Amino acid sequence: MRDTPSSVDPEATLRKVARRLVPFLVACFFAAYLDRVNLGFAALTMNRDLELSPTAYGWGAGVFFLGYSLFEAPSNYILHHVGARRWIARIMISWGLVSAAMAFVWNETSFVALRFLLGVAEAGFAPGAILYLTYWIPLERRARLLGAFLIAVPLSTAVGAPISGLILEWADGALGLKGWQWLFVLEALPTLALGAAAAFYLTDRPRDAGWLGAGEREWLARRIESEAAALGEDDHAIWPALTDLRTFVLGLAYFGVVLSLYGLGMWLPQIAAAFGLGPIAAGFATSAPFLCGAVAMTLWSRRSDRLQERVRHTALGAAAGGLGLLLAAASSGHGGHDGGHAALSLLALCIAAGGTLAAMPPFWALCTDEVRGTRAALTIALVNSIGNLAGLVGPYLVGWIRESTGDFRFALLALASGPFACVAIVLCLGRSRAPATANGVHRM
Repeated sequence: MRDTPSSVDPEATLRKVARRLVPFLVACFFAAYLDRVNLGFAALTMNRDLELSPTAYGWGAGVFFLGYSLFEAPSNYILHHVGARRWIARIMISWGLVSAAMAFVWNETSFVALRFLLGVAEAGFAPGAILYLTYWIPLERRARLLGAFLIAVPLSTAVGAPISGLILEWADGALGLKGWQWLFVLEALPTLALGAAAAFYLTDRPRDAGWLGAGEREWLARRIESEAAALGEDDHAIWPALTDLRTFVLGLAYFGVVLSLYGLGMWLPQIAAAFGLGPIAAGFATSAPFLCGAVAMTLWSRRSDRLQERVRHTALGAAAGGLGLLLAAASSGHGGHDGGHAALSLLALCIAAGGTLAAMPPFWALCTDEVRGTRAALTIALVNSIGNLAGLVGPYLVGWIRESTGDFRFALLALASGPFACVAIVLCLGRSRAPATANGVHRM
């Protein structure tokens, strides 16, 4: 039978797309988050070697997101017009080189400067990958596929945490380098390799996909184009995208999620070390909340797609994240997590990470349901930019509170405000929008 759009099996075609793109993008995002969160493990010994105070470390950890946020929108605009294949490759190779250079910082100034440059180099990867997936995934499948991509966030910590602990302990002193220096060098290598591979492996648009049949290419291209046409998008609508109040409000909602995510991510190894654990044991303890997050993200995104609902799924996930942080603060002993409360505190952190991460796929499906073209590129980038400013605030806030009070409990209480703010914003916006659209997806 001749391969035509009318003879195509949509399910089989979308499975091909998922098998081709998602595992590779997950691997790339895994490397991205590994390069971010390995700093938390390096800090176990690096802070002493560089004489960094908790506040100085928190500032350096967070300044990454200043560079990242400033350059995200321009990066996504370029990706939309030059193609993901070349631009994602460029992003990954440049950030891999800067990440490896982190091994050679020598004082607070060099530490902060390279962290800022790392943010500039990596800017645009996460929103670019989300934008790229909207070129391939119809609306009703989006939360599940975005969940499959975003699962790299918890997996990078769940898998990377024990590996980072092993490198710190076993590589220390090899060839005259400290363990934390080896951590930066070795964990930059996968990024460089994947960046080179991206230039050959990724396909910019469905019509260019030689790995799909001719009819499959045509069916998928028409499907995505029909959704864009239904929205009436102007591919050069730059000013409306930059001035859409809804985009900025969604960015504030995402700020709340990211405040929790990075406030925990950058400090969790040190919180675990307060249990009295060594680097390897702290690595495994750190991985537990993010393993829970991976499971929660997968199940919750599937439920969101099955029910075709985004608002309540985002709000309920964020609420669970905030509740987990409150429980973690309540279960902590004075001065941090003492031995008698360690198990209960770890359980609470599992709830916090699980809820926060579960909120992300339906949130991004919500953000991408109603935009296409240049407007989608800028909307995704702006929401992510505003949200990721919490990556600057969260680690610094935890460091400042920890240094001022000598106690992680108050820092956890402060972080809990983020997810609860997300709940309030998303529910308020949800009530201001029509409950459903023609395709049945409940939107804001």
